[in-house]
Amino acid sequence: MNTKYIDLINQTFDFPQDEFKLAEHKLRFHNVNLMQLVEQYGAPLKFTYLPQISNNIQRAKQWFTAAIEKYDYKGKYNYCYCTKSSHFKHVLHEALKNDIHIETSSAFDIDIVENLKREGKIDNNTYIISNGFKRAQYVTNIARLINEGHKNCIPIIDNYEEIDLLSQEINGNFNIGIRIASEEEPKFEFYTSRLGIGYKNIVPFYKNQIQNNEKVELKMLHFFINTGIRDNAYYWNELLKCLKVYTSLKKICPSLDSLNIGGGFPIKNSLAFDFDYEYLVDEIVNQINITCEEEGVEVPNIFTEFGSFTVGESGGAIYEVLYQKQQNDREKWNMINSSFITTLPDTWAINKRFIMLPINRWNDSYERVLLGGLTCDSDDYYNSEQHMNAIYLPKYNKEKPLYIGFFNTGAYQETIGGFGGLQHCLIPTPKHVLINKDAEGNITTELFCEQQKSEDLLKILGYDPKPDINTTQTINKNANIVLADK
Repeated sequence: MNTKYIDLINQTFDFPQDEFKLAEHKLRFHNVNLMQLVEQYGAPLKFTYLPQISNNIQRAKQWFTAAIEKYDYKGKYNYCYCTKSSHFKHVLHEALKNDIHIETSSAFDIDIVENLKREGKIDNNTYIISNGFKRAQYVTNIARLINEGHKNCIPIIDNYEEIDLLSQEINGNFNIGIRIASEEEPKFEFYTSRLGIGYKNIVPFYKNQIQNNEKVELKMLHFFINTGIRDNAYYWNELLKCLKVYTSLKKICPSLDSLNIGGGFPIKNSLAFDFDYEYLVDEIVNQINITCEEEGVEVPNIFTEFGSFTVGESGGAIYEVLYQKQQNDREKWNMINSSFITTLPDTWAINKRFIMLPINRWNDSYERVLLGGLTCDSDDYYNSEQHMNAIYLPKYNKEKPLYIGFFNTGAYQETIGGFGGLQHCLIPTPKHVLINKDAEGNITTELFCEQQKSEDLLKILGYDPKPDINTTQTINKNANIVLADK
């Protein structure tokens, strides 16, 4: 009988896969020995496999290069990384090895850009696409960057006042883009994105505020779809509406030469994941080419902003199953030694699916379970609603520790979870390990941060740090002496 966990996986999925394989009944991720990682660093832990960041960037570049050559497309392609997906230095440094550009979304992002410039990771040729609603500090920081010579910083206008605000602080001429307020999917409770300017208002906005403004030059039209790039009627309909705006603008605005098709690619969330990236890129380039040819205008340079696609598939989290609780005749709860709410907040907030697999014991029999976190919140769980289907794991055995991994978690989880700060029920942030390859292709690891200690959290909360144990003993001893004297 096929009763082992490996049998279940082989029957259900095409396995092994490029990033997942077994060695001695234990899971490997990009050939990283995960049990060895656990033995060295303990669990819970988070990890970032840095080479996957460069792998995905290069994949996207190859898809666009192939499509541009196929259709003899006259524009250029520029890959931008959305820093909001993960602001960590190790992520930016790895991504910037690949001749890419940066998209920012708030004031402090510009401070990161300036830090990268000082380190020589980027220069004035790097495009800085500044998105988002621009409060005073963001405007000031953008202006400072441009005033110091970074002319390839392009603020994307989100509302009607931003041109005036930027003009007051920027010395000389500067380039801008305009963000389209795309219509949301029918399932949304509102019709139009709160970000950007509506389709029908863009040409009048250009004529009223930009066309005769000698200080400002429109270079980019920014098109963002909240659901990301998908092969469905909604996406293609919105793209075609965007292209109509682009061609209408181009006819009266010769300086317009770039189209930013923001809204990223999905990432793998199941062993059954199947997405034809290459076809989507091919068809996007084809549609832009056809529309511009029909309207008699030059094709734009294409910019993309990939955040989750860049960094998501580099991340993972490993937990130990501490205990199993049989709560009724059907529900077995495997309790992990951390919290989903705090370490993988997207599983709780938006029912986001991640790949979940055991690290060890693949040759053992399996059972259906629910996964519970350590907080006292009833929503701290991971079940079939988040997972693609029912959750099966090797049977719990208190004599045989079971470790489970969540994969492709590298985007947003640290920033949403509040890395380094307070967590629900004061569950500590796990240790974080960076995984890389040396020049010979050997796997290397580095501890990026330790697990939070109680002192870290008490300090944030305003309490005195825990006194040294020797000092405490001295104080207690002196107290006894005084008491005895009395």
